[in-house]
Amino acid sequence: MGAWPVTIADVLQARKRIREVLPKTPLRRYPPLDEAVGYGIRVWVKHENHQPTQAFKARNALAALTALSDEEKKRGVVAATRGNHGAGLAWAGQLLRIPVAVCVPHGNNPEKNEAMRGFGAEIFEEGDDYDASVLVAERLVKERGMTHVHSTNNRHVIEGAGTMTLEMIEQQPTLDALVLAVGGGSQAVGALTVARAMRPGMQIFGVQAERASTIHDSWHAGKPLSGGSASTFADGLATRSTYEMTFGPLREGLSGCCYAPRTISPRPRARPDSPDFSRCARACPASRSASASRDRTSTPSRCARSSPAKFKRNCRPDCA
Repeated sequence: MGAWPVTIADVLQARKRIREVLPKTPLRRYPPLDEAVGYGIRVWVKHENHQPTQAFKARNALAALTALSDEEKKRGVVAATRGNHGAGLAWAGQLLRIPVAVCVPHGNNPEKNEAMRGFGAEIFEEGDDYDASVLVAERLVKERGMTHVHSTNNRHVIEGAGTMTLEMIEQQPTLDALVLAVGGGSQAVGALTVARAMRPGMQIFGVQAERASTIHDSWHAGKPLSGGSASTFADGLATRSTYEMTFGPLREGLSGCCYAPRTISPRPRARPDSPDFSRCARACPASRSASASRDRTSTPSRCARSSPAKFKRNCRPDCA
C-alpha cells in the first residue's frame, strides 16, 4: 500500500494552476431530491457537468499537463481511458498545445471517441478493456518517448481531483459526508486528502459498479485482490485493478465502500405515495457525485408528483 500520494499543499498548488481556466462549478440543492432520499438528509449536487468536457476529469488533466516540463510537453502525453480522462487530456492538450495520444479498448463508446478526436487527440483502439489499453499506452511511451499520464497512478491527477472537494467545502462548510463514484480512486483520494486537512470529521463513502467491483472487494478484504471483471455499462468506472497510489489511502480513509447493483429484481410498479416508491427513489442514479448533510425534518417522497418527466427520465423503469 504505499504512502499517502499528495498533501493539501499539493492540492492548493494545483488549484492555482487551473483556476484561471476552470472557474468553480455550482453546488446546488434540489428539494425533490431531498424528499426522494428521505431520512431528513439534505443532498447537494456538485455540477461537474459544467466543465468543458462535462466531467471532473478536466481538473485532473489540466493539473497534470500544467505540471510537465517544457521537454515533456514537447514530446507529448499518452493515456488509457474509457472516455472522460482521455477527453480531459485532449482538451487540456489542445489548450496548452501539447500532443495527446489516447488508448481505448475495442468497442469503446463511439461518441466519447469522437469527442476526443474533436479535441485533437490521436486515438488508438486496441485491447478488450481499460486495463489492456494501459499496456498499449505503455508501449507508446517506449516507442515515442511520450509521458504516460495515468488516470489514477499520477500525483498531479490526484491533486487536480482534490480541487473539487476543496470547492465543495468552501461552498458549503457544513457538509457532513461525501458520496463519490470510484473507478480507480483519484477523485476519492483527492477528497480524502482535502477532508483530513480541512474537515477531519467528514465521512467519505465510495461506490463502485457491481460488475467492476475490484476496489470494493479489495477494500472489504483489506488487501488488493486480482482477477476482477470490468463488465459494466458504467464505462467510466470499468476498471478491474487496484492502484498503488490510491488503494492504501482508500483503505485507510473511506468510511464505507459499497457497489451499485447492475439490475434490480422485477416487481410491480410502485405508487408515488408508497414505501416501495421511496426506497426506489433513494436508489436514483441521476447524480454520480453528491454530498449529504443532516436536517431535522423529513417529508414523504413527492419526486414523481413534483417533476414527473424528470423522474421518469432519470430513474429506473419500474419506479416510473
